Amino acid sequence: MAKEKKNIIIIGAAGRDFHNFNVCYRDNEDYNVVAFTAAQIPDIDDRKYPAELAGKLYPNGIPIYSEEELTNLIKKYNVDECVFSYSDVSYNMVMNLASVINSAGADFKLLGLDSTMLESKKPVIATGAVRTGGGKSEASRRIIDVLNKYGIKAVAVRHPMPYGNLVKQAVQRFACIDDLKKHECTIEEMEEYEPHINRNTLIYSGIDYEPILRQAEQEDCDVILWDGGNNDTPFYKPDLMITMVDPQRAGHELSYYPGESTLRIADVVVVNKIESADLDDLMVVRNNVAEINPEAVVIDACSPTFIDDTDIIRGKKVLVIEEGPTVTHGDVKYSYGSITALKYGAAELVDPKPYAVGKIKETYDNYPNLGPVLPSMGYSKQQVQDLEKTIENTPCDIVVIATPIDLNRIVKINKPNVKIGYEIEEFGKPNLDDVICKFLKNKKLIKCNC
Repeated sequence: MAKEKKNIIIIGAAGRDFHNFNVCYRDNEDYNVVAFTAAQIPDIDDRKYPAELAGKLYPNGIPIYSEEELTNLIKKYNVDECVFSYSDVSYNMVMNLASVINSAGADFKLLGLDSTMLESKKPVIATGAVRTGGGKSEASRRIIDVLNKYGIKAVAVRHPMPYGNLVKQAVQRFACIDDLKKHECTIEEMEEYEPHINRNTLIYSGIDYEPILRQAEQEDCDVILWDGGNNDTPFYKPDLMITMVDPQRAGHELSYYPGESTLRIADVVVVNKIESADLDDLMVVRNNVAEINPEAVVIDACSPTFIDDTDIIRGKKVLVIEEGPTVTHGDVKYSYGSITALKYGAAELVDPKPYAVGKIKETYDNYPNLGPVLPSMGYSKQQVQDLEKTIENTPCDIVVIATPIDLNRIVKINKPNVKIGYEIEEFGKPNLDDVICKFLKNKKLIKCNC
């Protein structure tokens, strides 16, 4: 008697879900993936995972629905298992969703590292975090700088952000700024890719991470850098895992999925933002790290901001534009822009909520606890237009841009504005240079007395 296939729904947000399908379910005769569901990111449902990527078992592709339809989909498709496949969600939310799924009659499943991580022929350094906005991007840039110091060539591979044409985005290679336009990048993508390009570092991203890895390995490089997204675990098996923890959100390292996993597998834990952390919160984080990963090397760090003219903000009514994911599902009410504006004497942080329009207003409706900041949302042309209109509507003296890219290149800002920068800095010993130097020596990539 032939074994009956299990009907599967993969619950995702256009990233980890596609990867889990590709490595676990594509061409797997034991399963029938009837649908994906989509959450977190606007306008990524009501489309298909295309046949060109879905494999021989899915000649018509796989439909993608809103997660709100999950219960009805379980009944409609007689679903056996729902596989949870996205990141930066509280344990309460994960188990609430598990209860919804179980009560509808289906099993709830989480895939582990051995099922989902690919092995590279090159050494892999991976960055991760326990929450979105913990400082992964700054850490990745710092790692590249250290590797360059030792003459080591790296290719970065970024966690996926495929929100456009999925077939065209299967494997993306970014070598110059023009490639951002070529691949029709969103603001979120540009914020992650452009800093690497500016360091003359090749960066890959896309959907299908096996061919992405194999193509990256063919480049003139010594090391693969996995540049993580949200608080997700790496898609590639790391030889050195560096995880960021954030005392501004003390306790979240033990209460968000899969952030705790990134902490448990860390070889190095970077305690970031210690300059702005409450001492009690800092001790909570340190104690939690010591309890669940006592063997990890712990590094203290901060991400100070810098600005050319420090007087330009003083006494002004300031509109702060922060990196979108950090202040939305990352739950950071006051990030680098807000802290900088207050540090340099802003008279007021103008709350843009009353002046928001369209997709930006929807963002505030979806994230009611957002602080008095404007998230740099730009997943679609309409959202970019609404971002521009919201800036225009908001009465302020100056706009502080705290995103990794200069938004003036993307939207028209009809007000005085200033771009701030921020990079990670470590305190004391060991630092990232020390641990990376040791790693490179162990891999016989360098010989030195560091």
